Amino acid sequence: MKTPKENFEAPSHCQLCKNRGHSAFHNLGAEDLDKISALKSCVSFKKGQVIMNEGSRPQGVYCIHKGKAKVYRVGTEGKEQVIRFATNGDLIGYRSILSDEPISASISAMDDTYACYIPKSSFFQVIEENSKFSLNVLKLSCHELGEAGKMIASLAQKTVRERLAEVLLILRATFGEDEEGYIDLKLTREEIANMVGTATESAIRLISELKDQEYITTQGKRIKLLDGPALRQIAGVFE
Repeated sequence: MKTPKENFEAPSHCQLCKNRGHSAFHNLGAEDLDKISALKSCVSFKKGQVIMNEGSRPQGVYCIHKGKAKVYRVGTEGKEQVIRFATNGDLIGYRSILSDEPISASISAMDDTYACYIPKSSFFQVIEENSKFSLNVLKLSCHELGEAGKMIASLAQKTVRERLAEVLLILRATFGEDEEGYIDLKLTREEIANMVGTATESAIRLISELKDQEYITTQGKRIKLLDGPALRQIAGVFE
């Protein structure tokens, strides 16, 4: 695990964090939040920096304060397969600690990312003393397992075009849109291809097709979804 840069500007107390309402810590009491706030440290990672390496044994968990990260595995030929994303308020590294196993996938920052690092002992202490937090972590783990199952089924059963439409919808749902309506994340065509599980040339061709059909528009590495219902129909997912 790479050593992060210390001391970014963030709330000193978890109660002041704007992300707490949609994080696993949302229903912790003041006493538990005091404990975590006293023991956590604030760290930062540059874009592209590895936060956790596959096969390592993390000694703590990260709660993302601001930024974006990807969870991925690297194949035998060096090709990445993105498993999921993490953003503001998300907890990373906890499943490896709970299972007492090496982390099963690498995690790296997709842009400059700031996080709160909570040591393993403190994390376990809160789990043992707070049943609501334990339930939150259990729900989070089950949700991630369910999403992983969907991804496996998608790779096995859907066409590349269907997977691309689904990935674009997931990206918008995860990261939201900027002030111009583009997905709030810049990705190369190679990165998109890795997420979809196809060759870069295929991803480029299919993105061009979706543009020609006016389902999306692009500006460099930026993508805007113009017709969500059509993309959901292509992907076979419905709200």
